[in-house]
Amino acid sequence: MHIANGLLSLLARSPPTAGETCSKAETGWIPDLINAGIGQDGLGQQLVIISYLLDYSRRIAMRLISTIFILLACLSLQVVADDRTTDKLKQALASDIRSSEEKQRDANRKPIETLDFIGLRDDMKVLELFPGTGWYTKLLGPVLRDRGMLYVALMTSRLEPVIEASPILDKVRLLEVNPEMPMTAVRGIFELGNLSFFIEDLDMVVTFRNAHNLTAEGRGNLNEAVFDALKPGGVYAVIDHTRRHMEPLNKDNYRRSDPVAIIKECLDAGFEFEAYSDLHRREVDDLTLEVGDKAVTGQTDRFSFVFRKPL
Repeated sequence: MHIANGLLSLLARSPPTAGETCSKAETGWIPDLINAGIGQDGLGQQLVIISYLLDYSRRIAMRLISTIFILLACLSLQVVADDRTTDKLKQALASDIRSSEEKQRDANRKPIETLDFIGLRDDMKVLELFPGTGWYTKLLGPVLRDRGMLYVALMTSRLEPVIEASPILDKVRLLEVNPEMPMTAVRGIFELGNLSFFIEDLDMVVTFRNAHNLTAEGRGNLNEAVFDALKPGGVYAVIDHTRRHMEPLNKDNYRRSDPVAIIKECLDAGFEFEAYSDLHRREVDDLTLEVGDKAVTGQTDRFSFVFRKPL
């Protein structure tokens, strides 16, 4: 009778709660096992031990199954989100707000693969830096229009009339962050002082082929502002034309960036280096020619980096 009561007591116990520590879940049964077997002969104690171990295994199996179902559900939701984002991106690529010249660059710039690599989803808050005339804005804006938000900042004057003329870009928000950027002695390279985007909850910040336009100090100031604008876990994606590591600035490489320097500068700002891609690796570009040279224009070698703000 004592053995039966002990077994019923053990089998009736609920599995460890989520709040219990692993060590308690794994060792809390020992006193009960001892108490249930007190006063029993060797066979009785063995039955108690075997019965409890079977029950404990069942609990662990149920917890494992529950965890697997949760993970599968999360993965399913992620796949749906990824598919939805890709479908919207394909629609944006075919949109008539894009010129034929812009569409001709799709094969080279690989926007679907690039945005998939950096982890874009249609429900994100994204900031695009130095948007130019909107090659990527015309893709990001429609994708993020219904479920997310696209902000643009820094040298946005050429983009403003594009947004005004495109109803599909009506929800793109131009941030009033256009500080003075004095040009250095090198044409096309600018200084940039301390700045803020006055946002603290962005999921992603992107910059496409612009890092080379700033001095190292300017990039440092920009990286700090980006870090402050991202929420913990947020992504900073940097893509630019590749310069040889540690090669001094000259008339042919001034529109390229040293990828090792870019990594160090982002790490110095507090980011973690998460991923890189060879999507834009180009063997035809030996890194010796100016990016506008007809031998490499449109086919320059570009590094693609993803950094993350720590949680």
